Amino acid sequence: MPMPLQRGTPGGGARVSDVLRDNSQMKDKTGDNTSTLRFPFAFFFTDKAADPYTSRNNKQRLMLLFVKTTLALIVILALAGSFWWTISISTSSSSGHVYQRSHSYRRLQEQLVSDLLDIGDISVGPTRWKELEYCDVDSESYVPCFNVSESLDRFCGSREGCLVLPPVDYKVPLRWPTGKDVIWFRNVKITADEVLTSGSINKRMMMLDDDQVSFRSASPMFDEIEDYSHQIAQMIGIKNDNFIEAGVRTILDIGCGYGSFGAHLLSKHLLTMCIANYEASGSQVQLTLERGLPAMIASFVSKQLPYPSISFDMLHCSSCGIDWDQKEGLFLVEIDRVLKPGGYFVWTSPLTNARSKEDVKRWNFVHDFAESICWTLLSQQDKTVVWKKTTKTKCYSSRSPGVGPSVCNKGHEAESPYYKPLQMCLGGTRSKRWIPIEGRTRWPSRSHMNKTELSLYGLHPEEVGEDAENWKATVKEYWSLLSPLIFSDHPKRPGDEDPSPPYNMLRNVLDMNAQFGGLNSALLEAKKTVWVMNVVPTAGPNHLPMILDRGFVGVLHDWCEAFPSYPRTYDLVHADNLLSLQTSQHRSSCSLLNIFTEIDRLLRPEGWVIIRDTAQLVETARASTTQLKWEARVIEVESSSEQRLLICQKPFTKRQSI
Repeated sequence: MPMPLQRGTPGGGARVSDVLRDNSQMKDKTGDNTSTLRFPFAFFFTDKAADPYTSRNNKQRLMLLFVKTTLALIVILALAGSFWWTISISTSSSSGHVYQRSHSYRRLQEQLVSDLLDIGDISVGPTRWKELEYCDVDSESYVPCFNVSESLDRFCGSREGCLVLPPVDYKVPLRWPTGKDVIWFRNVKITADEVLTSGSINKRMMMLDDDQVSFRSASPMFDEIEDYSHQIAQMIGIKNDNFIEAGVRTILDIGCGYGSFGAHLLSKHLLTMCIANYEASGSQVQLTLERGLPAMIASFVSKQLPYPSISFDMLHCSSCGIDWDQKEGLFLVEIDRVLKPGGYFVWTSPLTNARSKEDVKRWNFVHDFAESICWTLLSQQDKTVVWKKTTKTKCYSSRSPGVGPSVCNKGHEAESPYYKPLQMCLGGTRSKRWIPIEGRTRWPSRSHMNKTELSLYGLHPEEVGEDAENWKATVKEYWSLLSPLIFSDHPKRPGDEDPSPPYNMLRNVLDMNAQFGGLNSALLEAKKTVWVMNVVPTAGPNHLPMILDRGFVGVLHDWCEAFPSYPRTYDLVHADNLLSLQTSQHRSSCSLLNIFTEIDRLLRPEGWVIIRDTAQLVETARASTTQLKWEARVIEVESSSEQRLLICQKPFTKRQSI
């Protein structure tokens, strides 16, 4: 649960070290530079006249001797203190005094251990905190769990212990919302041919213009998307394209092209999550994320999607490449699992207008299977078909024997389906969350759940309300810290007005431990036009069903594995008490450095990291930032002496052209 930070007024400058250093009201815990952190006693041995190359060894010997002497003195003092404490206990007649002295001594012991560790870090600093090397050029679009084989299946093995550099000609993305329609061509791995020969409606909305790829809304192809959206609304029976009035807020777009359908729906306050297979070049997910829109790599060739049952209001597939008639309808069963009661499945494909005998057979299978799982065919126009999932569980029991897959038993219900095998049974039918989308509170009121709604997740209004208030205060603090930094990275052009954040650089946030989705909610209430990827760690309690039901997007994830996304896709990474959660698992194969290396891969150059955790873990994390070459500062949390805040910025380091 967040706590307010100590307020301060940052100074100007484009880097975290410049701005936070001059903040007189904040208590800087790291010192002014890296050298003083590693060698706080170096001034004893400074010889300005000496040649640094000939005196280096002498300095190191003197430093080592000094450290050893200090350690010996501390150990002697500790032993003497222990002896004195034992005598004092034996002569004391008051049990209260014994307890007080015991408690004080324990604190002294803890401080002693901390001091010894600090001295140990100083003595081995240059070796222990060695900076990580850069990965080779082939890793520019490296996705660890998906680059390992030709198969579309996910396989997470060992990860490279190096830092992924951007392409040679990489440029910082354009300011939002301009960057939604225009991206730098060299920022993503795609060829000119892939841009010019794209086939589907979504992909045809691209134009290559010198060093930019444009998705301009003024193009004739935008009208095609507008007409397509209007057609779907009419087929459902929605007036004025008001999807929200029909209970629709979140959409899962399968094989989304390059996100143009989702970008269009964003203007209607609909949140579309794009999913697609891993692609080595011309990736749908990479281009969609580069535009600043929600996307992630996901495939259900053999595994369930990492979402709970009954999670989305609508699923959309336009020439998405999925053969829905394969595996006896198993893929349609997975679609049914994640679709909310009363939700819609929109499918656009030439197969719906089948002419050949083989295509007619395939279409008939999909049509009949959809009916067997209690979907109602609402409308069919041109190549588009819209089905509506049943709102009544009685439909399943009223089917004739042997018709369609059976309902899942309790042991197969998937509230935490972290890449479990696909199963041929209908999920979510036993869930307390089985509520038709028409019966749910409309957006945006949907994000604020009432007492009855919270009870479905075993939560009380007081608990969630207190969490929400804390996050409101925290977002104000975050913004006061980051606003001058974000603006100063990109000076305004002559004649431009000062853009107010986040209309410059913050398009998206990766919340690594989303809990109730409080950060997402607070950002929306503060009218920050950013979207949040709410990640619920598999190591902690699963609040993802609640997050999705609030109208946000999110996913389950094990942070000891690589996140299913391409490099350089998030502007801000946030982790609230994630380090405490991960270290409590005691997994030897999962170090904090592994997690931080993954953060670096996901973060765009000049992106930001905010970590809130215990003082000890934050200090450990700060040491890791040295290896990652980040600029970092530690700030005290005003209302908690046990917690610290770590603010970091990833530098923009370019690979030298060959």
